[in-house]
Amino acid sequence: MSTDVVRVRTGVYHDSVSLMRVSRTATALPGVEVAVVAMATELNLGIAAELGFDLPKAGPADLLIALRGGEADALEAALAELDGLLAGLSTPPAGGAAEHPPHTVRAAAREHAATLALVSVPGPHAFAEALDAVEAGLSVMIFSDNVPVEQEVLLKRRAAELGVLVMGPDCGTAVIGGAGLGFANVLRPGPVGLVAASGTGAQQVACLLDHAGVGVSHVLGVGGRDLSADVGGLSTLRALEALDADPATELIVLISKPPAPEVARAVAETVAKLGTPVVTALLGPGQDDLTTATETALRALGAPVPAWPSWPAPGTARGHAGGLRGIYSGGTLCVEARLITGSGEFTDFGDDAYTVGRAHPMIDPTLRLEALAEVPPGEVVLIDVVLGHGADPDPAATLAPVIAGATARGVTVIVALVGSEGDPQGLNAQAETLNAAGAAVFTSNAQAAGHAAEVAGIAR
Repeated sequence: MSTDVVRVRTGVYHDSVSLMRVSRTATALPGVEVAVVAMATELNLGIAAELGFDLPKAGPADLLIALRGGEADALEAALAELDGLLAGLSTPPAGGAAEHPPHTVRAAAREHAATLALVSVPGPHAFAEALDAVEAGLSVMIFSDNVPVEQEVLLKRRAAELGVLVMGPDCGTAVIGGAGLGFANVLRPGPVGLVAASGTGAQQVACLLDHAGVGVSHVLGVGGRDLSADVGGLSTLRALEALDADPATELIVLISKPPAPEVARAVAETVAKLGTPVVTALLGPGQDDLTTATETALRALGAPVPAWPSWPAPGTARGHAGGLRGIYSGGTLCVEARLITGSGEFTDFGDDAYTVGRAHPMIDPTLRLEALAEVPPGEVVLIDVVLGHGADPDPAATLAPVIAGATARGVTVIVALVGSEGDPQGLNAQAETLNAAGAAVFTSNAQAAGHAAEVAGIAR
């Protein structure tokens, strides 16, 4: 018989990403069957209620801890362990935050010599914080998703008036002068500047450049909607001009899913006026994929194009009768794979619809693991694994057993592994673990997709 322990702690706040990691750690503790450690928002209370917990009254400013297990003593021990983990989240680093930290972005800007603000709050609250940063004369990276497009346009128009840059909303990665923000790979410095309406697309190109021994000056994310007709490329145009003025940038790569035609024309007009050469990777029918665009950039710099690292799976048959599935965390990587294969069922689990109330799948793999476990025998599966700071510290540890189970029942698994040699997870170690579980592993998503189409017998 299971025992439940529920605690509500008032006046305690931690961000959702930190709490997601604590929840995962709690679930792995001895004697714990189910763990929910989250702010007591309406959504999280609903999740806990669906799991059968009897909940006291709580609100979004309260911390909810709900544990289920077989032994009361084990749950009390788990609570003590959680107290230590949560205390660690509350302890500022040595020499870090002041005893009385500022309560607004403008106050922080006055107190510190800042030029950039990072906004990572629930989407409905992001606009106010980002506008505060812009009005304070700061460029801003908006990691938050689910921000209304009308608010995005207002922010970017005001930023243009004040001469600052808005990266995002839903900007997953950026590198500013060597400092990585959001999901950021460990990259060598170099002459290539990236402007990207895609986080994982930027990570793919930057990591391939790194494999080729070429570094980046800056990676400026602009948000996935920036090149839409609604937004009009407001941040893209400003980012291109900023990199053109940067003496450390010798070549610019522009990365996006298919832009609106009128926006594409405006971008082309701006590119024609720049003094810095630009390589475009605007995914769409008849356009170069990200790997091909990277190779074009390398040739433009006079750098050799290497063989992109891969780890083949032994005994993979060609021409499977089953279908092809894409189980992705990166939206642009998903679009690229769908364009290359021209067939199959693809799901982007990083889409806003899947991230409301839960961490991004690059942090929390639960939904993708469940999807992979349900693939029937005979099918081919494409799945991306993205490394770097901010991402799952060891994605192969949880993914490999599910891959092994899938391959044992006759599923062919192909992994697009996006990462650099310097990433904390260890690129080679991750690749070898996934390969040992039975997956073919490619550092080029385009090559992984091409291989999947070949294995599935899809004519291209």
